[in-house]
Amino acid sequence: MDSLKEKTVDSKMIFEGNIINLRVDDVKLPNGNLSKREIVEHSGGVAVVAYKDSKVILVEQFRKPGEEILLELPAGKLEKGEDKEECAHRELEEETGYRATSLEWLCSFYTSPGFTDEIIEIYLAKGLTEYEQKPDDDEFVRIKEIEIAEVSKMLEEGKFRDAKTIIGLQYLMAQLDKE
Repeated sequence: MDSLKEKTVDSKMIFEGNIINLRVDDVKLPNGNLSKREIVEHSGGVAVVAYKDSKVILVEQFRKPGEEILLELPAGKLEKGEDKEECAHRELEEETGYRATSLEWLCSFYTSPGFTDEIIEIYLAKGLTEYEQKPDDDEFVRIKEIEIAEVSKMLEEGKFRDAKTIIGLQYLMAQLDKE
């Protein structure tokens, strides 16, 4: 085997929705065998680590797929053609009511590369000022401001269950350790 890459032989769209699409690709494997890959297409998203006065601003919201209320970073889906930083500013304001004077890119990651092409970009928001919370009509969130010492303890105890939140908070903790 010269390569680990798979060659797409055929692709069929199965479902097209508002948030995701689902396609099935027939692929030729490196060893010559054929296989199928079910792929969820997603436009990607952003998450924002909002840190001010030794506190992290998070949102609590009910997540239907997991049937539970999760404590998360403010985040959202990229709209078609939308700039990632603009999306981060928009989501921060919509979900928390805060505006940031600047954003610092922290990282990007595939949410689950075994079946989706979704990539999330995480930003650190700086220079926060309160403005006006404007959640979407179908979005119900509760703002939680948590002291950084408590965030650290919650990370250690596994209290966060959302990957983007865990990753973003770990990046923040690493930055704070350096300072």
